[in-house]
Amino acid sequence: MNSEIKMSVSSVTRTKDNKAIYVLFEDGKKSVEIALPGCGIVRNNGFSKEEINQLADYVRSEQDNIYKMAKEINPVKALMGKDKRL
Repeated sequence: MNSEIKMSVSSVTRTKDNKAIYVLFEDGKKSVEIALPGCGIVRNNGFSKEEINQLADYVRSEQDNIYKMAKEINPVKALMGKDKRL
């Protein structure tokens, strides 16, 4: 894997009665999206199983920080370009 992998975190989303957060990793043309809770793979485009396992392990180990980041995202401000973290 490249050392320049980019990670993006969604705001907390609601699907039916469940809350979810989506973590997207991008490395050039490769991408993988992992959902929390559970670290389920939503989609993969080019990452190997070994790479996905490493990224899922990272998400599990950083789960508390990822939840904190997601809770701080204001989707309206992000859409309007006023959230400077994005």
